[in-house]
Amino acid sequence: MADSTDIQTESEDSTAASAADSVDPVSLSYQHPILLFDGVCNLCNNSIQFVIEHDSDATFRFAPLQSPVAQELLDECEYSGDRFDSVVLVENGTCYAKSDAVIRSVRHLGGIYRLLSPGRYVPRWLRNRLYDFIANRRYGWFGKRDSCMMPTPDIEERFLAGGPGGDS
Repeated sequence: MADSTDIQTESEDSTAASAADSVDPVSLSYQHPILLFDGVCNLCNNSIQFVIEHDSDATFRFAPLQSPVAQELLDECEYSGDRFDSVVLVENGTCYAKSDAVIRSVRHLGGIYRLLSPGRYVPRWLRNRLYDFIANRRYGWFGKRDSCMMPTPDIEERFLAGGPGGDS
């Protein structure tokens, strides 16, 4: 169910590389938290759009899990989970997955969203069971795109990669 405006051709891909693409992503994670997300998942894309809209300081950077830059970050922090089953927050060279990534992310958003931060006191195994319950059903409930979403020009500099085959 991909929107034709979200798809970028290979020739466009080479001309649309942002300045962030030339930055070492691990070093960048010390300056900006980086959210890695399933680029073809509608729930994940909508969640990233929510973060973008509520991140008034433009703190976050983003990359689809399907991109080479995301794989580089996951390798660098020795992420051992399934590569596509969770949102991953990379912060100061460390990977946080599932509910830990969500809780740490809302702390960065501040405001009313910080009220979710005390969720970290709920046992991780319980938080992650709920996370997994939703994650395992996300395609059935929310759908799936044919390709990774492509950022619009106004937010393109916050994305480190465009998706499979994108610049890293």
